[in-house]
Amino acid sequence: MTEQRIVLDAHTSDPVTMGWMQGLPPAPEKRILAAAAGHMRFPTHRHAFSHMREFLPSARVSRGGGAVWELPESPRDDLDSVRFTTLDDGREMSWGDSLAANFTDAILVLHRGQVVYERYFGVTRRDTPHIAFSVTKSFVGTVAEMLVEEGRLDPEAPVGDLLPEMLGSGFADATLRQVMDMTTALDFSEDYTDSASGIGAFSLALGLTPRPAGYTGPTDIYAFLPTIVKAGEHGERFTYRTCNTEVLGWIVARTENKRLDRVLSERIWQPLGMEQDADFLIDSTGMPFAGGGLNPVLRDLARFGEAMRCDGVGHGGAAIPLAAVESIRGGASRTAFAKAGYVYLPDCSYRSQWWTMPGNHGAYAARGIHGQGIYIDPVAEMVIARFGSHPIAASSGNDPVSLPAYRAMAERLMQG
Repeated sequence: MTEQRIVLDAHTSDPVTMGWMQGLPPAPEKRILAAAAGHMRFPTHRHAFSHMREFLPSARVSRGGGAVWELPESPRDDLDSVRFTTLDDGREMSWGDSLAANFTDAILVLHRGQVVYERYFGVTRRDTPHIAFSVTKSFVGTVAEMLVEEGRLDPEAPVGDLLPEMLGSGFADATLRQVMDMTTALDFSEDYTDSASGIGAFSLALGLTPRPAGYTGPTDIYAFLPTIVKAGEHGERFTYRTCNTEVLGWIVARTENKRLDRVLSERIWQPLGMEQDADFLIDSTGMPFAGGGLNPVLRDLARFGEAMRCDGVGHGGAAIPLAAVESIRGGASRTAFAKAGYVYLPDCSYRSQWWTMPGNHGAYAARGIHGQGIYIDPVAEMVIARFGSHPIAASSGNDPVSLPAYRAMAERLMQG
C-alpha cells in the first residue's frame, strides 16, 4: 500500500491552526527547536519567522527616542478584487486569493504615502518583528551608497585595500562596486536546497542552522569569508551570492567604525522615525548577519520603501541623499544580469543590493527568500511591503504570482 503524502497549503499550515509553541508548556510535539533546524523548515518556520530572536541571538537596531513617522490611513475595500494572470501557468487570480497562494504572513500597500491596504495572518501582527531575510541586503546597499556619496568609500577600490583580512581570498581584487552589484566571480553556490553549497557552509559558520557532530569549520562570519576562493573573472556577470553582502556589511562597519546594527540605527531607523526597534541576528562574535538577519515590523519596512520612493525624503527630512537613491534606481548592466537566466525577470538588473525592473514602470525591489519584499513603483506612486513563509525559499516559488499581482495593483491604483 502506497503512503499518501499530505500537502499543506497556507490555510492548513497556519501556525495558529497547527498549534506550534502553544500551551504552558507547549506539548513536546508542538515545540520548535533551533537545534533541529525547526526555525528554518516548513511548516514550523511559519511560526518561527515571527519569533526569530527566540531561536537565535540578536542585537537591537534602536529607533531612539524620537517621534514616529506617522503613516496616514485611507483603506480601500476594492483591492482584494484586483485580478491578474499568473506568469507560470496563465491562471487568472485575484489579489485576495494571491495572499494565500504565496503563504503571506503580512502585507501593506502604500499609495502616495497613505496606507490603502494592510493585512496580517497567522502569528504575525502589526507589532511583530518578522525576519526580512535578503531584504536586509538593500538596507546595507543603501548605506554603502550613502558612504560613496559622502566620499568615504571609493566604488573602484579593491576589497583587499578596504579589508586587509581578505587579501588572500577570492574577493581581494574585486572592486567595491563589483561586490555591491554582485558581479564577483567566486566559488560559492547559493543553492538553498543543498546543505553542502556555499550558502549552506555559510549558514553553519553563522550559526543560522545547527552544526553537525564533529563540525570543524569556521564558527563566525569573520573566519568564513576569507576562505572563499575566486572562480573566473570579476565583473563579467551577475551572480546572486549572499557572501557579497557579508563583505559589504563588514566594509560599511569598518568605515563607520561601528557595528552594523548601530549603523542602521543611526543612518536609517532614527532619521526615518521608525515605530519599533528591529532585531538583527548576529554570529558568535556579535557580527550582524548583513545578508539576511534583519527583523523589523512591516510598517517600518514600508517606511523605508516610501523614503526610497520619495527621493530619500521621509519623516519630514532628507534621510537618504538623492544621489544615492538615483544610483540605485538607475540600475546596472542588464547584459551582466541576463547571464543569470532569471525567467521571470527579463531585462532587469541588480544595483547596490536592489533589483531593478525597468519594464514595470521602472520599479525596483528589495527581495528575500520565502516571500519577503519591498516593491516600489515610482509611476504608480506605490510601495508594497510583504512578509511571507513560503515553503520554497527561492523567489521563483512566488514570483509567478507576486510580480503580476504587484503590476495589477499598481494599475488599479493609477485608475483612482
